[in-house]
Amino acid sequence: MKYKSDIEKMQVALAEAKKALKIDEVPIGAALFDNDDKLITKAHNRREIDQDPTAHAEILVIKEASQILKTWRLENTTLAITLEPDPMCAGAIVNARIKTLLYSSPNLKSGAAYTLYNIPQDKRLNHFVEIRDNILSHESEVILSSFFESKR
Repeated sequence: MKYKSDIEKMQVALAEAKKALKIDEVPIGAALFDNDDKLITKAHNRREIDQDPTAHAEILVIKEASQILKTWRLENTTLAITLEPDPMCAGAIVNARIKTLLYSSPNLKSGAAYTLYNIPQDKRLNHFVEIRDNILSHESEVILSSFFESKR
């Protein structure tokens, strides 16, 4: 199946975020697509389940895709994430050579792809990532809000 539009790609990531919500993880989902708009892999946060501070959806997708494709260079791929990546994930996106980053909502506390920093487009680094944001942001914010309201 091909996921041609940014919205279709983000819908895959949102479905993953909903899975995370059901297992009481911070509901963030990610999905990686190849140059032909085919899904390579998808994941959601697993920090609590795995007891691993690096088990963010983006990191899990990058690791799995590298194993599937048998290369750490994920050139010509598009990563869809339901929340702007933090510095760790933004750095991994650059290091994996991902071509395009799509994200839904800004991350006001640790956003590293516009809000606080812009690691994927820092000209001092060896790779530049195209960024498109605000894709289905309302849907993502509803999922995140419901999670955090349940914790209060």
